Amino acid sequence: MAPTRPNTVRRFVSEDVELLDLEPDTHTLLADVLDGLSQQQKTLPCKYFYDERGAKLFEMICDLEEYYPTRTELRILQDNLPEIADHIGSNCAVIEPGSGSGIKTRLLLEQLEMPSAYIPIDVAKEQLLDYAKTLSSDYPDLEVLPVCADFTASHPLPKPNQTTEHQLIYFPGSTIGNFSPDKAVELLTQWRELLGDNGSLLIGVDLKKDRSTLESAYNDAEGITADFNLNLLKRLNRELDADFNLSNFRHHADYDEDTGAIRMWLISEEKQTVKINDSAEVTFDANEAICTEHSHKYSIDDFSELSKKAGWQKNEIWLDKNRLFSLWHLETA
Repeated sequence: MAPTRPNTVRRFVSEDVELLDLEPDTHTLLADVLDGLSQQQKTLPCKYFYDERGAKLFEMICDLEEYYPTRTELRILQDNLPEIADHIGSNCAVIEPGSGSGIKTRLLLEQLEMPSAYIPIDVAKEQLLDYAKTLSSDYPDLEVLPVCADFTASHPLPKPNQTTEHQLIYFPGSTIGNFSPDKAVELLTQWRELLGDNGSLLIGVDLKKDRSTLESAYNDAEGITADFNLNLLKRLNRELDADFNLSNFRHHADYDEDTGAIRMWLISEEKQTVKINDSAEVTFDANEAICTEHSHKYSIDDFSELSKKAGWQKNEIWLDKNRLFSLWHLETA
């Protein structure tokens, strides 16, 4: 798990919203980058995609024709909201790791009976603050408690003022696919232990499908996914004083049937050396690739077994008519 700052920083953002600030510091970013780029197969952690510009680019990706997960999951949610809310129950605190702009979350909150609090967790601080303040203004009876943090790390959560019946972790968008199956089990186990015996999980899971559909979703014709991928290098230049020449790298994504995962790459167009933070130099051969993301796809049986390993039991699954995507409600076993 990634470390967070040793001292909790808490500050008031407005009259209605208070931020728990556990944003990972630059030393954590530098250590993660140098570790990833020192491997035989160079990697960069996908969690660092989401600076302010990266968060906005991802919102644009979600609107693309090729990118089916967002609109498909949204349709599943819209078609089944009353039933989903019945399964979750009343007076729950909703915790959302990687909350982003929260379009789907609004639909859920509006359907739930008397939600007691909403705790969004995200590393994109500016987007998180804007979202939390807007949501607090739109839902004045809902306590909104934003946390700026790496959601994969163990960290404290703010305690709502109102007593809650139970807690729900809401994890839409198939973000669980960014973790290897073993790491996904670790994360789901961590969340089960966090919630104890009285919690549940509503999670989006992208399903296995044909190669063409998958690869088109991550190699869009407008090149927005390429910009999103290359923006990671732009962030390293800004925050780590690196000197990546973005024109010397190109985006590519492919589907690996053996692992059931889409892989995103940044490929070096030529032999080159990059300096990072005056403390390291990284040499790339021509056509050498950095792996920036894995997005694992699952069958229903695959994810059922994975969630059982983490101590969750299936309550219900909702699918779209073409079986492209799935939304699961799991309970602590």
